[in-house]
Amino acid sequence: MDKIAKTKELLDRIELPKRQQTDMCALTILSMAHLENDSEWRDATNEWMRIHDIIAFINKNYDVNYAENSRETFRKQALHHFRIAAIVEDNGKATNSPNYRWRLTTEFLDILKKVGVSEEPILTFKKNHEGLKEHYASKKEMKKMPVKINGEDFSFSTGKHNQLQKAILEEFAPRFAPNAECLYVGDTIKKDLVKKESQLKKLGFDITLHDKMPDVVLYRSDKNWLFFIEAVTSVGPMNPKRIQELTAMTKNVEAGLIFVTAFLDFKTYKKHSEELAWDTEVWLAEMPDHMIHLNGDSFLGPRQKKG
Repeated sequence: MDKIAKTKELLDRIELPKRQQTDMCALTILSMAHLENDSEWRDATNEWMRIHDIIAFINKNYDVNYAENSRETFRKQALHHFRIAAIVEDNGKATNSPNYRWRLTTEFLDILKKVGVSEEPILTFKKNHEGLKEHYASKKEMKKMPVKINGEDFSFSTGKHNQLQKAILEEFAPRFAPNAECLYVGDTIKKDLVKKESQLKKLGFDITLHDKMPDVVLYRSDKNWLFFIEAVTSVGPMNPKRIQELTAMTKNVEAGLIFVTAFLDFKTYKKHSEELAWDTEVWLAEMPDHMIHLNGDSFLGPRQKKG
């Protein structure tokens, strides 16, 4: 039996769904184990790999040609399910980080190393499978950041961008938007972590354009103010082009609009200071009690009256 067929058999034996027993899923396992067609099973390894590396290994060693833009397919159809099944784990970095990596779990690596030699590793894996799934799920959960949103408990995946979003919700909002409700915030893994669609529509927001939504949207009902906040760690400040996009999205909104760019620190702010649009606000997480107002005629508040 060739390696692809054998790997598919292993996935079947640990009762993965048929959708995760495809050639692509088997090749993902073999790539992560650095096993070529003529390699010995005992030579399997579990080094950390990017999806780019997985695809490159498969294409080089198994006479197939997966395109680079198929990375999301590998993540959704193979790696995501493998992680749930305790076959692989990730290194806990933000999913959009260039340092995000995957590797086989030590328990599944042991199965591969003993193919044709011993049945014990797969029998042990199956016997302890539920416990293994809980173990790796708890490791993943421990790497997340707890955050309070509208009084409820949520968690962000790790990374600087979500660290900044957490600061916006827990440090900026109480100081500069007291009692405001979070109508929208995303996560690097779950884009619409909070999305108060009915309220956004009621305010006149064109929710069909959610792919252009700011990172955080807060609504202060006592003043009828909407805060559009971009959390910037590398790109995406409130520049004139961004203001035009948001203005077009909110042409039917009567609430006052406040545009804020948030940075983790002054150093990052300085990199983007020349891009920022006038009549916007700047907030730095490292100096949470202060704001930078990019105009001299007004402090915090909407610059243009709606209606």
